[in-house]
Amino acid sequence: MNELEFYLLFFVLPLLLIWLIYGFRQNQKHRRAVRQLNQAKEHGLGEPATLHPVIDPNRCLGCGTCVKACPEGEILGLINRKAVLIEPTACIGHGACMDACPGKAISLVFGSATRGVEIPIVSRDFETSVPGIYIAGELGGMGLIRNAIVQGQKAIEAIAKNRPKKSNTKYDLAIIGAGAAGLSASLAAKEKKINAITLEQDTVGGTIAHYPRGKVVMTQPAKLPLAGKFQFRETSKEELIDYFHGVLRDFPLNIKTGVHVEEITKIPEGFAILTNKGKLRVSQILLAMGRRGTPRKLDVPGEELPKVVYRLADPDQYIGKHVLVVGGGDSALEAAVAIAESPRTHVVLSYRSAAFSRAKEKNRQRIAECEKRGNLRVMLESTVVRIDSDSVTINKNDKHESIPNDAVIICAGGILPTPFLKKIGIQVEEKFGTA
Repeated sequence: MNELEFYLLFFVLPLLLIWLIYGFRQNQKHRRAVRQLNQAKEHGLGEPATLHPVIDPNRCLGCGTCVKACPEGEILGLINRKAVLIEPTACIGHGACMDACPGKAISLVFGSATRGVEIPIVSRDFETSVPGIYIAGELGGMGLIRNAIVQGQKAIEAIAKNRPKKSNTKYDLAIIGAGAAGLSASLAAKEKKINAITLEQDTVGGTIAHYPRGKVVMTQPAKLPLAGKFQFRETSKEELIDYFHGVLRDFPLNIKTGVHVEEITKIPEGFAILTNKGKLRVSQILLAMGRRGTPRKLDVPGEELPKVVYRLADPDQYIGKHVLVVGGGDSALEAAVAIAESPRTHVVLSYRSAAFSRAKEKNRQRIAECEKRGNLRVMLESTVVRIDSDSVTINKNDKHESIPNDAVIICAGGILPTPFLKKIGIQVEEKFGTA
């Protein structure tokens, strides 16, 4: 073997093989990312819900570090060796991709060029355009649990600095919402000896408490005031809610659940809050409620019956019953599947459109599987006409059908609290792909 053959055999050929394997893998990643992006667009899932990354292709190195950094799965992908958001609606805007990017090619923005997102205008101290009213967490666009926890603490730090030296109100602070941001803020207020009351229209946990039983919750390690660090990265809804309740047992807080805030008005000494349980006066307010606001109703006869609810709490309570689920988003499909998998249940899923275009592919597949097994009946292009004590009437193709029914779960989304904010005087900005 001469010197040239030796060089080719032991140096050039291995390098060529490595290059071919690398190219093959990159091509596979490219095809998979293109396929996922096309599926998302095909099913109407091409627009991110809230805070999300935007990648500058001129600065992107194509290294894929951002893809690996996302704990939510393949939300980003490489197309033509550039990072692209391929699962827009699944992105929750935690920013791990931005932190990991070595080329500083990623920024986080709200909305897109075609879909605006309404966000309250707040200062660096989380104060709104109404002095004395602050916002933290999901309402301000921060849906990730860790971010909401951090914002709740920082907002309390600003509130503590700006609170009046003398207060003529019963409470120094009202925290509205007992989700991640509200609980963090409540603990921080206790730590700083602020006389605070927390008002929650549902139960402790806020939006998290509305998730179906067993739903996996993705988060990152965070630190709660007084309670210290918790290390959850992937846990169930129940485990996280149990952890919150454990914290409340260790550090009791003045939290009132089942209290819906109806009106906030300015008074000389602070603010008057009107709720379904009465009135109270406070010096300052922190809005830590979710963006979902009040559940959207169908406005049909019989909707006031006690068997009608707007979220799934426990599928087992519907064992052996006839259940109607209304809606076409992920929450509706997840609820329908969870109930259909319980024994002896009869589930009907009603949706006004011709396809579940807003739902994730895996949820549409699960619906198809349940329907194939006979566990579930899907009624597309249908609407609920009326709800009676033992039946529901559904209109499909201009024909009314009466169906036996014991329970109705309406998953039609919620009414954003924008009108509520504007009525208070808080300025709201519609963002189209800006920070």
